Amino acid sequence: MILLGLDLLLVIVLLISAWFALTTADLLHGVVIFIAFGLLVALAWVRLQAPDVAMAEAAVGSGLTGALLLSSLSAMRRAQARAEASKKEGDVG
Repeated sequence: MILLGLDLLLVIVLLISAWFALTTADLLHGVVIFIAFGLLVALAWVRLQAPDVAMAEAAVGSGLTGALLLSSLSAMRRAQARAEASKKEGDVG
């Protein structure tokens, strides 16, 4: 009975984290919530007695994808800062 409650709580937290990852206005928060979502999905796979799938989800879904998203966000912010700096240069000169 306790395990059923844990499973229901896991499903609810998964749905809430998925919703927040998709609807948050701040991209960094969205990426962090997405990484947490991937770890929660890995936990769900463990509960479904599929540890091999859980390890793959944790490695790819949270680890690799999270790192790529954070890297892309960083590159996007650097490009935006360069564009703003060049725009200010154009306004001054």
